[in-house]
Amino acid sequence: MKISPGKLFLAFVVNLQILQSQQNLDQTQPTNKPEYYATALEQDPAIDGEVINDQVWQTVPAITNLKQLRPNYGELVSERTEVRVAYSSTTFYVSVVCYDKDAEDIVVSDSRRDADLNDEDSFLFIIDTYHDRQNGFLFGTNAQGMEYDAQIDNEGKGNFNANRQQGGVIGGTNLNWDATWKVRSQLGDYGWSAEFAIPFRSLRYAPGKDKTWGLNLRRNISKNTETAFWTSLPLGFDMKRLSLAGELKGLDLRNPGNLKLIPYVLGQHVNDKSVDPNETDTNFDAGADIKYSVTPSVTLDLTYNTDFAQVEVDDQQVNLDRFNLFFPEKRAFFLENAGQFSVGSPGEVDLFFSRRIGIGDDGDLVPIIGGARLSGKVGQTNVGFLSMFTDDVDEAAIQKNNFTVARVNHDFQGTRSSLGGIFINRAGLGAMEDDYNRVFALDGKWGIGNKAEVDGFVAKSVTPGIENGDHAFKILGNYNWNGWDLRAGYTEVGEGFNPEVGFLQRTAFRKPEFLVFKAHRFKNAGNLLEIRPHVSYRGYWDFDDQLITGFLHVDNHWEFKSGFEVHTGINFTTERVLEDFTISDVTVPTGNYRNQELQLIIITNPNNAFSFDTRTIIGGYFNGHQIANSGTARYRIGDRFNSSLTLSHNDIQLDTGNLTALVGGLRLSYSFTPRMFLQSLIQRNNVSNITSVNARFAWLQNANTGLFVVFNIVKDDDLIDGIDNQVFTIKYTHRFDILN
Repeated sequence: MKISPGKLFLAFVVNLQILQSQQNLDQTQPTNKPEYYATALEQDPAIDGEVINDQVWQTVPAITNLKQLRPNYGELVSERTEVRVAYSSTTFYVSVVCYDKDAEDIVVSDSRRDADLNDEDSFLFIIDTYHDRQNGFLFGTNAQGMEYDAQIDNEGKGNFNANRQQGGVIGGTNLNWDATWKVRSQLGDYGWSAEFAIPFRSLRYAPGKDKTWGLNLRRNISKNTETAFWTSLPLGFDMKRLSLAGELKGLDLRNPGNLKLIPYVLGQHVNDKSVDPNETDTNFDAGADIKYSVTPSVTLDLTYNTDFAQVEVDDQQVNLDRFNLFFPEKRAFFLENAGQFSVGSPGEVDLFFSRRIGIGDDGDLVPIIGGARLSGKVGQTNVGFLSMFTDDVDEAAIQKNNFTVARVNHDFQGTRSSLGGIFINRAGLGAMEDDYNRVFALDGKWGIGNKAEVDGFVAKSVTPGIENGDHAFKILGNYNWNGWDLRAGYTEVGEGFNPEVGFLQRTAFRKPEFLVFKAHRFKNAGNLLEIRPHVSYRGYWDFDDQLITGFLHVDNHWEFKSGFEVHTGINFTTERVLEDFTISDVTVPTGNYRNQELQLIIITNPNNAFSFDTRTIIGGYFNGHQIANSGTARYRIGDRFNSSLTLSHNDIQLDTGNLTALVGGLRLSYSFTPRMFLQSLIQRNNVSNITSVNARFAWLQNANTGLFVVFNIVKDDDLIDGIDNQVFTIKYTHRFDILN
């Protein structure tokens, strides 16, 4: 199956002209963006959660006209809501009063910093400080005053995991961005209220007189499974869609100056019984980060002797296929501004994947000597530069390396369009000659009004000894409006493409794909709220025109007003195996396999104290069949204790043998306060027979600094050459605001 890039491009141009024509027709019905003028304060309000009786706040006009996205699309928020925005010379302030006629029924499900706010009574706001309609900062809280903040890149699009403890972001939404700010809340007979105080030095923006920021607000009302926004949004969108945000005007901003020193000290006790049952090691270490705002919109980060002992371990996975597993980045230093360095197709062709720095191919930890990162915005141009040095590891035959990434991306004002480039380089610092790898790429996005866009990239790698097929590219067109989501794209990765500081799910493929998706909201259908029928296809072809993997998915989502969902689907799969491979100890022989699968997903109302989601697949699998069940059950007591049990069970029966794979993970968390918590992750799988325990106590001061006590156990069932490792770590970090 050969696809001419010229014909492909011509097809996209024709379709885009159709979409552009449709967009021109749609402009007869413009979207009116709300406006609000921020109040400059001469006196700072007391940040204690009291808003109604605070004389300072009562002089500030209130926003009250939030509109529902669900359950009653377009209607005013069901409970009175008042939001006020003000600022002083040093601080940005937001207050909210969430009136509630049933105040005793207010739900607070989690008080940990950055816990998910979607499933409880909460308030969030997003600010587009550059007013580029693409990037911003998201803040939120609940009735207990928990702290939620995130960095938004490219309107939240990208491959990310919204659970902070599971970490990981490649563009999109970065929960691991932590700023220094304060929020306080208050509960009362009227409902609840909250006050935010965010120092300007914690944000990035362009200073000046009479500046305008993008702004949107969201209130969640648990008892109604209700979400309401200040800016009306089409179905399928959320407040991260900054191109539709309202405008916050009248800001007079100056450069506040920002210089932070963040040192750490660490003590670690290691007992590796698999090496010597009677020998233990005690290690002490120290290091530091420096954060300096060159301008209010450009920040320089320096790090020395970087350590990530406080980071939660990876989720265990079992590979039941022949392609690479993806483990997300969890280390805060690399996750900050991660979206700026993200180019490619997330989770499939990532040109830069920061886990390559400091983690070997076999999972070996590689000491990071230090490095620097410069990131931010100059005018409408995003800039990023990262350079890191890693030490050698004799046992794993890993040499010293330098990793350098340079990134430039220009946003075209008001068009949702951008054009950029990236350079990625790994240079070995040992005695080996020609020990390097480089990747060059151009990427861009063409926004067609508010409804359609085309994006893509083209890349080339340079590796000694590889001369041909060292290219990769992707082009994807998307129309998304009023419940419709239409996509068509093509990706190609050459046989010699080798991004050593990136991630490839599979090598050497050509991939056409499409999606047709429609969300339909009912007005009078009883408890049924919405259906979302859709069909999607992706096919992976090799360069000999053989279909290696084909996946056609036909599905419908049934969502009810209570938050309960059922997804019913069928998958038509094709797998061509060119050479025998094994799943655990079971061989899958060469052959061409066509199968069908039935798929059922059930999601209960996450607002309840007990909730769960399950996914079941029954159908053919290579030369046999499988029954796969996975799911997570969650239970909470108040806002302090949260637990979740995740299980994945695969029963695979092939002509060449049978395999049962079971992976389990139990998460427990108890929050003493929003900044002090104890949590654990216990995991086990029956394929590698590895049991792991990760327990962490954290007493945060601000912006994810403070005291961390971590205990890790990794053990398998092999009594002779098995793994039996125990590590106990105490780490303390502190943030000094030098210019405060």
